Amino acid sequence: MVKVRLSQAIVAGFWATVALSAMMLVKQMMGIMLDVNPVMDLALLYANATNSTPNVLIGWLMHFVLGTLIWGIAYALLSPHFPGGHLIRGLIFGVLAWLAMMLIFMPYVGHGFFAMGYHEGFMPAMATLMLHLVYGAVLGKVYGHLTAESAK
Repeated sequence: MVKVRLSQAIVAGFWATVALSAMMLVKQMMGIMLDVNPVMDLALLYANATNSTPNVLIGWLMHFVLGTLIWGIAYALLSPHFPGGHLIRGLIFGVLAWLAMMLIFMPYVGHGFFAMGYHEGFMPAMATLMLHLVYGAVLGKVYGHLTAESAK
């Protein structure tokens, strides 16, 4: 039986979310695809559910909860079933998280499958894939490092 280390999964999820978020902020500062903003989509979802005004801070909080807790723990549970070391497992997981975003989240918030509703071709889908590959790589490497350290 594989031992799941929740605290390491949460720490790894946090650092992976920091890396992805930093790249999102750089994208925004560079003026690239400004209308592609999943954090604001999360804020709007919350506002609609609570009949409140959209607040970008709520969106960032939801983004970090998803990346840190939900995806971090999901990685710890699923990665033992993936081939390769933690970097490869993280990349695989990043692709799976991206697919969830493209097939569930984007259509749900009105942007269509693979974010085609932005009318920018595959650019939003490819950009978010790159972000999720970075997320997965950081998640896998940090989780692998932390679990190796705790095994000593």
